[in-house]
Amino acid sequence: MSEQNSYVPPKVWTWNKASGGRFANINRPIAGPTHDKELPVGRHPLQLYSLGTPNGVKVTVMLEELLALGHAGAEYDAWLIRIGEGDQFGSGFVAINPNSKIPALLDRSGPEPIRVFESGAILVYLAEKFGALLPTEPAKRAECLSWLFWQMGAAPYLGGGFGHFYAYAPTKIEYAIDRFAMEVKRQLDVLDRRLAESEYLAGPDYTIADIAVWPWYGALAKGLLYEGGEFLSVQDYKNVQRWTDQIAQRVPVKRGRMVNRVSGDPKSQLHERHDAGDFDTKTQDKAGQST
Repeated sequence: MSEQNSYVPPKVWTWNKASGGRFANINRPIAGPTHDKELPVGRHPLQLYSLGTPNGVKVTVMLEELLALGHAGAEYDAWLIRIGEGDQFGSGFVAINPNSKIPALLDRSGPEPIRVFESGAILVYLAEKFGALLPTEPAKRAECLSWLFWQMGAAPYLGGGFGHFYAYAPTKIEYAIDRFAMEVKRQLDVLDRRLAESEYLAGPDYTIADIAVWPWYGALAKGLLYEGGEFLSVQDYKNVQRWTDQIAQRVPVKRGRMVNRVSGDPKSQLHERHDAGDFDTKTQDKAGQST
């Protein structure tokens, strides 16, 4: 009998060994800071502390979309948080996000700084602050928020479920991979059916619902997440493919994808963003070294 089949959970779980897998060095069953480290602060009202993961991309795309719409108050400083090195457990970061996850936003435009954490909360906060990309008519707003929160509930099955067991777990467990592959394909079908009847998720207009869902499921549809595209037959979801390609052509989306990115073509990596001109002068192919 294999170890996975013979395992019997103890009466009380204790943390007495590494969890294994790609992120074992940062996984722990307790919260709070592990070290003292203040966060840097730039000159703009909005200070973003993040990394170019799907959750981080949501916010940088949102900010670039707001700037493209002419909202000068959306200018921001984006600081890199290297989660593999435990930056998210520094005291300054934990003060903004007690959950120690990126992204985290500090709005310094008012008399007292306002912290906002959780990517969905940040999108809603920015949409309401600037009056953009979130419908105000009740039915349209409800549709938009429904798809936004669909993403919040669905993505853990994609990332922590399928992605972990398919790509990162130290051993391949057939039951776990089958369970989460089935759920992710169901989610893709949910999106595909919706996008067969609607240009964007909330209706005819591009909203924060698309901004939230696209970094996860758009990347998945192009085989860019977990190298699982062929395994999940992502090419079969034609409406998701259409929507993915349409959003990818937006200039603010292209820019937002670059911010806090630390992998891929050096031309596509802008480790920190403090000015719009940084896209032309400070990408990694020009910097020549990591920040």
